Amino acid sequence: MSFDLVLFGGTGDLAWRKLMPALFQAFRHGSLPPDGRIVGVARDDLSDDQYRELIQSRFSAVEGAKRPSPEEFKKFASMLHYLRMDLSKPDDYARLADLLKQRDAKTVVMYVATAPALFTQVVEQIAAAGLNGPRTRIVLEKPLGHDLASNRAINSAVGKVLEEKQVFRIDHYLGKPSVQNLFAMRFGNALFEPIWRREHIANIQITIAEDLGVEKRGAFYDQTGALRDMVQNHALQLLCAIGMEPPINSHADAIRDEKLKVLRALKPWTPETLGLHTVRGQYTAGTAYGERVQGYRDEPGVSPDSRTETFVALRTEIANWRWAGVPFYIRTGKRLASRDARIEVNFRPTPHAIYRAPAGNVNKLVINLQPKDGLELHMLAQAQDNRQRTNGNQSTAAQLAPVQLDLDFDKRFGSERVGAYERLLLDVIDGRLNLFVRSDEQEEAWRWVEPLLDSWESDGGPRPYAAGTWGPSASSAMIARDGFSWGEEQ
Repeated sequence: MSFDLVLFGGTGDLAWRKLMPALFQAFRHGSLPPDGRIVGVARDDLSDDQYRELIQSRFSAVEGAKRPSPEEFKKFASMLHYLRMDLSKPDDYARLADLLKQRDAKTVVMYVATAPALFTQVVEQIAAAGLNGPRTRIVLEKPLGHDLASNRAINSAVGKVLEEKQVFRIDHYLGKPSVQNLFAMRFGNALFEPIWRREHIANIQITIAEDLGVEKRGAFYDQTGALRDMVQNHALQLLCAIGMEPPINSHADAIRDEKLKVLRALKPWTPETLGLHTVRGQYTAGTAYGERVQGYRDEPGVSPDSRTETFVALRTEIANWRWAGVPFYIRTGKRLASRDARIEVNFRPTPHAIYRAPAGNVNKLVINLQPKDGLELHMLAQAQDNRQRTNGNQSTAAQLAPVQLDLDFDKRFGSERVGAYERLLLDVIDGRLNLFVRSDEQEEAWRWVEPLLDSWESDGGPRPYAAGTWGPSASSAMIARDGFSWGEEQ
């Protein structure tokens, strides 16, 4: 199948860090259609060969096993081309149209990896150049807007020139193998679904923790913050995957219809819950990797009096029959104690104890997302030499001990694993929308988080927390009010 993939922002950070390595892996695996062309677009004055040399030099930063050999890159590089463009000039889009007409590929993918402020302009210019035909698909990176109004404006502009089935709003968390296995675990097996409800589950915790700071993204991050960067998209998409009802089939709209129902069922914020059930923080100087690191306000590009949050913890509920009364906790932040993304499903205790068991919550399912990828089932078992003893009419209950069943997907499926961006890029080329976000989903997510953004405009600012910790202590206090604790505190 012939395709042209036009990468707006072709020399940018996302292009060489994520997209080009993913495209190369697809090429290496033989899953990238051979009759394809990848066209990098940027303002730099480069020839095709200079662009290929630039991308090859960037591959030195890719982890060893994913780096191409010189021979591999030479073959891959034959697909790479470059076009210098000023995205504000209509004449440059006309030049792009001429370049694409030379091949008349079956599919044309426009990947807009630029600043979100340029999305509307790029889409409108693509249409003005006649590049919005039925063979065109456009990929939009997050964040898609800064609030509900700007998100609606982008979706409206896109909707005027392209059909919804041509728009791929990407959230790379949905492409992670671990998230794919979350869907498979729920809807491909009969084991968990009967107990996947309020009668058996005490609480669910979603943690997306990063041990790095903002690195070189200080200026961007200071205008964004953790709520917009991680909660509105990644965390809420994970919550949907956990909380949604089984779809009628595996088609894109069937899945997205069920996710939308979850977003619409999230309890709305009130002045009371905004105060009790949300915590935001900002990291100060501390220790990471055994070394002293600076605080957020000292990072390059960050305002010295910034009120931007680098940590968010919140509590919510899904108001429907399956989940009524079950708290869902979301936590994400930078410069935390470790890099760890996971979902913990904590089950209720047995209704009547006949054994002696350790205190605390011991029955839980942990879905590891990164850096580990797999499932852990925590339960209780009795050791062989720890039997129930009878003394006359008295009996001493056996002591149970926690045990763990651990399934490591990387070990089990190692060489067969496909990375998130690799999977998603191939899905775009093939026209599969299952793992992409529909406009009404996105708007509903913005609608739900917007009261938090509004309330933070006039509050006392984010709580400080030392780099290398698990965030402000108020996060632990929030969950403790329900009688629970975060996974690392159990």
